[in-house]
Amino acid sequence: RLASIGHDIGLVAGKTYEESIRKKERIEEEIHRLKEARLEKILRRPGVSYDDIAMHEENTYLSQEEINEVEIEIKYEGFIKRQRIEVERLKKIERIKMPENVDYKKINGLSSEIKDKLSTIRPLNLGQAARISGVTPAAISILMVYLEKFRRQG
Repeated sequence: RLASIGHDIGLVAGKTYEESIRKKERIEEEIHRLKEARLEKILRRPGVSYDDIAMHEENTYLSQEEINEVEIEIKYEGFIKRQRIEVERLKKIERIKMPENVDYKKINGLSSEIKDKLSTIRPLNLGQAARISGVTPAAISILMVYLEKFRRQG
């Protein structure tokens, strides 16, 4: 997965990089084939492995490592998608700056504990606030509403 970055900075030789690209293509082709045959739904079931659905077709071109990757990609596809969405959401809240003069004690809806922690730590953005122990997603939502009101009053 990091071969392209390694290649770009000169740590991965051309031949190794090309093989990693071919490996990735074989994995993607097999995933596509399984999806077209609707076998990926079966593979997602607990206890079902690639060997169970391969039916001894001509997939011997895949190495065991590639077969493992195919299984992982299919079995965890939903989880991976949710995590990517969460990462994008976190990137967005990282960009929402907290004004320096916020008086957290005056924000309605936050617990006293969260108000104290925010007042002490003084996060620079919502992303930092979200990483403070005890600050809940609900508290982040309250902060977002507060910040929107704060910006409008500007």
